[in-house]
Amino acid sequence: MTDKLIIFDTTLRDGEQSPGASMTREEKVRIARGLERMHVDVIEAGFPIASQGDFEAVKAVAESITESRVCGLARALDKDIERAGEALKGANAGRIHTFIATSPIHMKMKLRMEPDQVVEQAVRAVKLARQFTDDVEFSPEDAGRSEPDFLCRVLEAVIDAGARTVNIPDTVGYNVPQQFGGLILDLIQRVPNSDKAVFSVHCHNDLGLAVANSLAAVMNGARQVECTINGLGERAGNAALEEVVMAVKTRRDIFPCNVDHLDTTQIVTCSKLVSGITGFAVQPNKAIVGANAFAHESGIHQDGVLKSRETYEIMRAEDVGWSTNRMVLGKHSGRNAFKTHLKELGVDFASEAELNEAFSRFKDLADKKHEIYDEDLQALVTETNLEAENESLQLVALRVCSETGETPVADITVRVQGEERSATADGGGPVDAAFRAIESMMQSGCTLQLYSVNNITSGTDAQGEVTVRLEKGGHVVNGQGADTDIVIASAKAYINALNKVFARVERAHPQGSQV
Repeated sequence: MTDKLIIFDTTLRDGEQSPGASMTREEKVRIARGLERMHVDVIEAGFPIASQGDFEAVKAVAESITESRVCGLARALDKDIERAGEALKGANAGRIHTFIATSPIHMKMKLRMEPDQVVEQAVRAVKLARQFTDDVEFSPEDAGRSEPDFLCRVLEAVIDAGARTVNIPDTVGYNVPQQFGGLILDLIQRVPNSDKAVFSVHCHNDLGLAVANSLAAVMNGARQVECTINGLGERAGNAALEEVVMAVKTRRDIFPCNVDHLDTTQIVTCSKLVSGITGFAVQPNKAIVGANAFAHESGIHQDGVLKSRETYEIMRAEDVGWSTNRMVLGKHSGRNAFKTHLKELGVDFASEAELNEAFSRFKDLADKKHEIYDEDLQALVTETNLEAENESLQLVALRVCSETGETPVADITVRVQGEERSATADGGGPVDAAFRAIESMMQSGCTLQLYSVNNITSGTDAQGEVTVRLEKGGHVVNGQGADTDIVIASAKAYINALNKVFARVERAHPQGSQV
């Protein structure tokens, strides 16, 4: 028998710290439900002290999830821990994750504290957290650059104080696999009470080694890995959940643990959901979840796979959620078939009204596209949810004139809290003209930081999925839109982003929460 590897997902907390990746409360709940369907062990939902919005998001996730454990992050400060405890009050199973820096440079330059003070504060934090939950995790921030002797001292003290998980973060992505694996083994062997806690790792990807470092730690005794969907995270990101999980599952011959409790067929669905909500596209050659991950162009490879899949494929595409037959519905498909297939994709509708709205959109799309793919359906549901969450602005009509030698012009009508407004503007292209027309009406004062277009499926009738990133007063929001007409998709994305700006649902990224 091998040990179970605990998967701790921090997409909703550390992943959200990617500039531009902020999520609304509703978006966090949707992603959390996807992670729960995958049977992820722990979902770190956010940093409750950061803002009222983050507190409400953690609270909503805690009250929505019943199978996975929900975690809130807190610095080793009384106010942080009390706020986290309050946010997690409604959780079926909650965890408080508290941290304080332990590297010489962080203690001296950031905390301005002596080592003895750091140990004392760490112990105090764990004891306070234990008043709210029996499940407390402690992280020595920047452990990868901390002195091993001091790490041993801190870990022994917090385990004695009641920490049941001790997490060793490579906060700045400085470590390399052999060294980091050796550090984990050294700590487990030297800390006298190490048998009373689960050792965890949280690796950043600054040198492209987050997954390698995490797996090296697992080989040396770590039994929890903290990771994110698509490797999302600040700077270069975190260890990618899908890569860690599939490495352990595929190479069960060498890893002394297993991930058999996870439903890996949910991986691709979660990947697409996170990508759609955050606007961070997945590169085609990304391992496991990239569009080309199971594609073969080389004639030699194609011949080998046709003769025997195992010649060039070390895992089955179906095992991570790729479908071998993605064309499923058309214009003659009924409402029940639509609902049933969406359920197979992991989509549950909150109400009949939401189902009816999505089905209506599906019928409209089927009139434009002869072949409807799973990716089309997922984009359609995402757009339905986005509009349900943000009702103040809605696109009513758009007409664009673009011809050679003439300046493009856009006429647009938008419903603003039930009242229709229209505007006309020209621009450098049809999309620019549409955006200028919207701005002439709304006067948002936002700065456009990103405009990104991706095709959802192949073919000239494919839907285009547009991401727009806007910034105003330090708040960054993403908007998404999808349509077979790329200009309409662009206008939808811009309006979706403006809805978030006007609703003030976003927040600036919290400082000092870098684990």
